[in-house]
Amino acid sequence: MPESSVVVRPQSKDSGYYSAGSRLQAAGLRPAIALFEQAATVVPLPKAPQPIAIADYGAATAHNSLLPIGAAIAVLRTRTAREHSVLVAHTDVPENDFTAMFRTLTDDPDSYLRKDAAAFASAVGRSFYSQILPSNSITLGWSSYAVQWLSWVPTPVPDHLQVAYTADESVRTAYARQAAHDWHEFIAFRGRELCPGGRLVVMTMGIGEDGEYGYRPLLAAMIDALAELVGAGLLREDELRRMTIPTVGRRAVDFMAPFAPSGRFERLEIEHLDVFDGEDRFFDQYRIDKDATAFGRNWAQFARASVFPTMVGALDGGRDDPRAAQFVDRLDKGIATRMAADPQGTQIPLAHLVLHKRPKIR
Repeated sequence: MPESSVVVRPQSKDSGYYSAGSRLQAAGLRPAIALFEQAATVVPLPKAPQPIAIADYGAATAHNSLLPIGAAIAVLRTRTAREHSVLVAHTDVPENDFTAMFRTLTDDPDSYLRKDAAAFASAVGRSFYSQILPSNSITLGWSSYAVQWLSWVPTPVPDHLQVAYTADESVRTAYARQAAHDWHEFIAFRGRELCPGGRLVVMTMGIGEDGEYGYRPLLAAMIDALAELVGAGLLREDELRRMTIPTVGRRAVDFMAPFAPSGRFERLEIEHLDVFDGEDRFFDQYRIDKDATAFGRNWAQFARASVFPTMVGALDGGRDDPRAAQFVDRLDKGIATRMAADPQGTQIPLAHLVLHKRPKIR
């Protein structure tokens, strides 16, 4: 396997575990949904029969998209006729499990398709680090837990799974450079795709003033469980060295960098930026029910949904490796056991942004 490789966030997920694991991610959705609803009250709307276009950037199974998009459509319906069509474009990389996504959109009781007869769903199988929708076509954009995934792994992390905790400054520098490039590209192309006056709400990993990436207990449990698999002969040392979780948290200054010094980039301006510590729903529930087994299982499901596909990709045979299923199940069990043995709260730094595309000045 090459030292550097193309990577996209793990889209082909076990959809059942993804839905279960995303319960933790949903903790940060409520304030982001409020921002999305607010955006829907002020964006200019196209005249019928041109549809109102909403883009979901990094949809995965669309599980975390249903409530925000449904809420935005409800607000839009206070401003336009019920017959005015709404077209939602769910975008992700070609490897995404779009079958699971459309099942979610069809079957989930929270789906906007079940609540609005004039709402329609579509999919785009391309990376959002390029332009993937027509210029000046999108009224509202939504992205949750997506832009923290790098488009490219610049180098393996030699002493950890996560670059935030490496002692190698050259590795940190390489990842910071890639993160800056990816953020620049993401917003540059969204600036082209949004209609004048359109808005994009982004929810992603953040880093606050304390400089903390977070997730320390989970990462410690994962590293320990992987070492056990090496000791058991299921995983080789060279495969373990290739295992990297290519996610980054960004500081407020990182989000603002492309907009300096004028405060505008591709006609986009930051209308709202908040970096904060999100709620640890799993620990909150543990403090109520004292069920350590459920606590451990919840964290293992979160890891299985969010990062296991990336870990499996480091096996010699990737997802087709004959050990893949056993590797996933034993890693899941190992994490659950370790998290249950020492329940503690986890710091979860998040960021919310609202980007506004200014109309042209005539």
